[in-house]
Formats: sequence, structure tokens, C-alpha cells
Amino acid sequence: MICGVDEAGKGAVLGPLVVAAVACGSDGDAAAVGARDSKTLSPGRREEIYAGIIARFQVATRVMPPGEIDARPGHTLNLCIARAHAAVVSDLGPDLAILDACDVDAGRYGRTVAGYLTRRCRILSVHGADRIHPVVGAASIVAKVLRDRAISDLAREHGEIGSGYPADPVTIAFLKEYILRERVPPPFARKSWATTRALVDELHQTRMTDFPG
Repeated sequence: MICGVDEAGKGAVLGPLVVAAVACGSDGDAAAVGARDSKTLSPGRREEIYAGIIARFQVATRVMPPGEIDARPGHTLNLCIARAHAAVVSDLGPDLAILDACDVDAGRYGRTVAGYLTRRCRILSVHGADRIHPVVGAASIVAKVLRDRAISDLAREHGEIGSGYPADPVTIAFLKEYILRERVPPPFARKSWATTRALVDELHQTRMTDFPG
């Protein structure tokens, strides 16, 4: 048995980071349900393929909320993701785990994940694995669908928040307006992110100029 591992939401400023692993017999099995890089699929098509993945294969996930990402003393985000990758691989217990590497050095990332495994298996760590291996594409679809659902839930409660990524003007407009109104970032924002810190600093500067000395 092999499994593919990927995540969604690594660079987002709003919402969770979701890690997923999908296990099956071969890359061909994953390709047969239409699995490929989630970024090449429409939201509707991702949902369709997601349903096929869940129905046919073993899946393991980890959801890292913003507070967990912020509270990582002494650890890089890549290291936190490596631990989550190891956790989902250990849940499934494959013979081979194919990872979408989160480090510039793919081999080093694979060794890091291997060090956290509770059930040993072979590790193949590859840059762009979701484009090369359908089983990793399947994991990318699961992670993306679950994160998109989380963002939709937040939007229903708080109004339009965009994709949650700093490059999205809708996300930045929401975050800025929230901080101006509430004087603090929303609980589902990553407060340690430079984007959030800059908006908080902008608020403080604005308040200081309102009361010149």
C-alpha cells in the first residue's frame, strides 16, 4: 500500500491549515477516480473527486487552527507540518509514503518526517509531488476541500472573507476592517503572520496620530 500526503492553507492568513493523506494500492488507483493536483480543478470537480476518494480509499487528516500555528515556540511552520505529515502517515501505516516536500531540500524534509513516524515505512519526498503522483494529488484534493469548507463556514458567520490568503484583496479588506472595528484580529487569523502584524501596527499608528502630542 502507498499513500500520498499534502496540505492546504500553508500560506493563508485566515483559517486553518489542513494536512491529508490518502492510501491506495497504486498511483493508478488514484488516477482512476480522477485524482490530480487540486489547483488544476474547479471547486465543483474537486468535490466530485473528493467523494470518490472518501468512498474508495483510506484517508487521514489533521487540522491545524490558527492558534496552534501561532503557538509554535522554537519551531518553524515547516517543522510543524512535518510532524502533521508524520502523524497522518502513521495513522495509515503504508509501505511507502509520498510527500509533497515543504522544504527547499526535499531529501532533508523526508528525513525529518521519517524521524517523527510512529510506524516505519519508506518515504519519498518530492517537490511538486501533487503534479507527478496522482495519490498525492488525491491528498491535495482532500486537504483543499476540507479547508474550503472551513472557509465557507467562517464566511457564513462573518461575511465574505475571500480565500484567506494575503494576496486576496477581499481577505485583506475583511481583515483590515475587522481590526479597525474590533481593535484586535479575528480569532481565526494567524496573529504571528506579517500581514496581520502590519495591519495591527497600522491601527496603532492611526490611533497615535489621532492624539498628537
